[in-house]
Amino acid sequence: MHAPRPETIPVEMLLAAYRSGIFPMADSRDDIEIFWIEPRERAIIPLDGFRPSTSLRKLVRQDRFRITVDEAFADVVKACAAPRPDHPESWISDRIATSYRNLHHAGHAHSVECWQANRLVGGLYGVAFDRVFCGESMFSLAGNASKVALAWLVALLRRSGVQLLDCQFMTDHLASLGAVAITQERYCQLLTEAGGEPDSSLGAAYSLLLEEAGASSPGKLIAQSLTQTS
Repeated sequence: MHAPRPETIPVEMLLAAYRSGIFPMADSRDDIEIFWIEPRERAIIPLDGFRPSTSLRKLVRQDRFRITVDEAFADVVKACAAPRPDHPESWISDRIATSYRNLHHAGHAHSVECWQANRLVGGLYGVAFDRVFCGESMFSLAGNASKVALAWLVALLRRSGVQLLDCQFMTDHLASLGAVAITQERYCQLLTEAGGEPDSSLGAAYSLLLEEAGASSPGKLIAQSLTQTS
């Protein structure tokens, strides 16, 4: 007989964990165990302190990628969990992936996708609640695709009235884009301050931006907004 499939993490439990400043991880894709992580130090990107390089702003402006929101959430999670040369294993287990798909269907997890010729070549996903977005993971199969996805995310979160963008762990890559390290205690304070409803959802902000852009380049609007407030 096959062993019973482990239950997914309930949506309510996931949201309660994120509101408490903790999140789940696993040791491998096949791991059925979940570990709840509460880092002593958190990385956040202040939404008014995002620092895209000149080359990244140029890339966004050129519309090298077609950007969508929530069009391929499950595919983004799958790509983020796929083996990489420097990371053969992933903390995104099958159980976690299924749990986040459920969270997505409940309206609390979102993805930003980068496409080239109808091929998904980059993106990111994360958890949304109150005026908080917790970035979970990103991937890139084309040069700088994940950076472009992040630039779009920051611009859309600003338009949505989100106050806090959590990146979990600091990396040199995130630091180069303006991420800062704070204590877990300070992070929990920011969570409290970011309570309440946002001005709009990520998807609504995306639709309004496309409507505003009309026949012109949406990337130019994104690049301009990043230049004006960075």
